[in-house]
Amino acid sequence: MSTASLAAIVRHLDRILCTQTIGDYDGAVNGLQAENRGRVTRIAAAVDASLATVKLAVAAGADLLVAHHGLFWSPAHPWTGRRYELLRLLLENNLAVYSSHLPLDAHPKLGNNARLCAALGLKNLRPFFFSHGQNIGFQSQTKISLAELARRLQRATGAKPLMIPGGRAAFERIGVVTGGAGAELKQAAEEGVDTFITGEGPHWTYALAEELGLNVLYGGHYATETFGVKALAAELSRKFKVPWTFVEHPTGL
Repeated sequence: MSTASLAAIVRHLDRILCTQTIGDYDGAVNGLQAENRGRVTRIAAAVDASLATVKLAVAAGADLLVAHHGLFWSPAHPWTGRRYELLRLLLENNLAVYSSHLPLDAHPKLGNNARLCAALGLKNLRPFFFSHGQNIGFQSQTKISLAELARRLQRATGAKPLMIPGGRAAFERIGVVTGGAGAELKQAAEEGVDTFITGEGPHWTYALAEELGLNVLYGGHYATETFGVKALAAELSRKFKVPWTFVEHPTGL
């Protein structure tokens, strides 16, 4: 059985993701969030680090969980009830947790946005959508019908997107920011795109999209953010010669 050093994996992740330099929300706490006893034999990848995905990672025999949304988005104390159960499972099963939010979104090859753009067939990508000190998304100048773009998005994610046809039928500049960027339609429009792909947005964004003349495709927060952790785990598996698995726990949101 192949094993790898947790410390070496963390150093590699911190380096390629620029974990210490990319800005993020306070609750992201990017990097190693929980240690194990120092060795890794199997990696699990998940969109969310939660009690449910920790259980799935344990069942898969993993000793490292790589997640996009980490353990600390909500208040992390007290360690009682379900929070205690999560802590107990981590410790009893020697499971480390590494989380990467905006650093993974922004990565030019392994990130959610780069991988979704590749799945959509978008090329000649340019930086897009400034957030927390850096651009985290990509835009592409591509002539395609909105219906065809929606079909490609559904094939990529496995979920039918919600479409807001607020702009022109003939468009050519597409912006992609996975996750929950729907509340920032004005920023997307101001940065020059006429069609915006993200995961989810509030009800009021339908009217806003029409006012802005912006086409919007909501592909699902979870569904658009499976790409990065899969690519990251595959990269670690290749470099450190340990197997990996994706633990599926869809939210439908």
